[in-house]
Amino acid sequence: MISDRDELLKGEEAKALTEKDKWVQRMLKSAKQLHKICPYFDKKTQMCFLKLGSKCDRDGKFDVCPVFKQFIENKYDYYKSKNLPLPVSFADLVITPF
Repeated sequence: MISDRDELLKGEEAKALTEKDKWVQRMLKSAKQLHKICPYFDKKTQMCFLKLGSKCDRDGKFDVCPVFKQFIENKYDYYKSKNLPLPVSFADLVITPF
């Protein structure tokens, strides 16, 4: 009985993912395949370029970094507001000039 309830909860969580969440997860996965550490992390100074001059508290690990995730979410919002097609991979996201 408990296992049935757990399966039902997992099904509801899967449905709860929006298009934005799916795209953000795809971009995080793509970034992880392309880069070992955050592409916006400076190894020499230990600074995060997304935080504009403050130290990175994750040592360049961007798997669960809220700053990196927020950056990707902002990019999604920008693309949707301008009715532009969404990039397919993180490399496409980085190349675009906006």
